[in-house]
Amino acid sequence: MASTRLYTKGRILGHKRAKRNSRPNTSLLQIEGVASKDDTKFYLGKRVAYVYKTKTEVRGTHVRVIWGRITKTHGNSGVVKGKFKHNLPPHSFGASIRVMLYPSSI
Repeated sequence: MASTRLYTKGRILGHKRAKRNSRPNTSLLQIEGVASKDDTKFYLGKRVAYVYKTKTEVRGTHVRVIWGRITKTHGNSGVVKGKFKHNLPPHSFGASIRVMLYPSSI
């Protein structure tokens, strides 16, 4: 039986920013297979997980997660804005994220 995963892959592009100011409370995300503003409407409100590994072990694991939510679109090329429970660190730029397919709006 083929494995079924409840998420699609994505990438962290960086913080929302102006020319000189960075706004770390909002992050820009690119979802795999999404290339237009219309395609992003399905993902609004979906949960996002940034999963990363650490050196120190906490509660028996080296894996940690920062959870967030997709809030709105950004531009016309399929990029979305997301807010995370804790602001994403700059070393996460370019890293993979998991865009969960819940909560469902269908």
